[in-house]
Amino acid sequence: MSRKKIFLLMTVPLVVIFFLFDTVPLLTGFVYSLTNSKGFGTFRFIGLSNYFRLFTDGSVLSSYWFTFKFAVVTTVVVNVIGILLALALNSNVKFKTFFRGIYFLPYVLGGLIVGYIFNYIFTFMLPSVGKALGWVFLSSSILGNANTAWIGIVITVAWQSVAFNILIYISGLQTIPTDIYEAAKMDGSSSWNTFWTITFPLLAPFFTINLVVSMRNFLMVFDQIMSLTGGGPASSTTSISMLIYQNGLSGNQFGYQSANSVIYFIIIVAISVFQLKVLNKREVQL
Repeated sequence: MSRKKIFLLMTVPLVVIFFLFDTVPLLTGFVYSLTNSKGFGTFRFIGLSNYFRLFTDGSVLSSYWFTFKFAVVTTVVVNVIGILLALALNSNVKFKTFFRGIYFLPYVLGGLIVGYIFNYIFTFMLPSVGKALGWVFLSSSILGNANTAWIGIVITVAWQSVAFNILIYISGLQTIPTDIYEAAKMDGSSSWNTFWTITFPLLAPFFTINLVVSMRNFLMVFDQIMSLTGGGPASSTTSISMLIYQNGLSGNQFGYQSANSVIYFIIIVAISVFQLKVLNKREVQL
């Protein structure tokens, strides 16, 4: 059998599966976005009315604001912590292989499981400690306050997600020749100056990967919110994914939320492309 036939046998089934389980649902969702479907029963086509309505819907706009705020803050947090821990785990410390495994463990856990664990911590453990120590700010659950609930979600998601960033940054650090650091040390370069002039520029491609992947993943956050707050209190932590799920499947807004999901998809793609262009241009400058 020729190589061409082997490649076709390996590729065609995957393309067909991708088309059936990804492309077809996407196209079907777009068709439903042009209707007033409730998810059941009859429906009729209403054109672009759902799309125009999205831009004046307060609940939709607030969910977009929360999602973007959460995604930006969490992306910054996980990348800063990821770089710092990667530098520590790449240095000559004892048991660094053990610590690498420990730091990666949260990433293999399910988002719902991690959310329920932190829900218990924020709801029962921390308030108990706060009351025992007389700390007012810890005496009640931050998840029950509309102004602080999002911080609990950031902490939970960052704790679980930072492992992936650490792994990528460690991979990048191991590609940097040690001779460069030895030369910088002989020239009297400080650790801070070495990081900004050598380490970070050479880590730029890995920084780009982490930034794009992190932003995309956090824009689609769902599991942790479901198990931590369910979108509350007072819908203050309702992400776009959560809003589409709640109102689309159980709120009789299937067609309307299908339109929301189409806009959501376009925004994620646009942000990812923009990040890649800007960061790649930055890499060239470095």
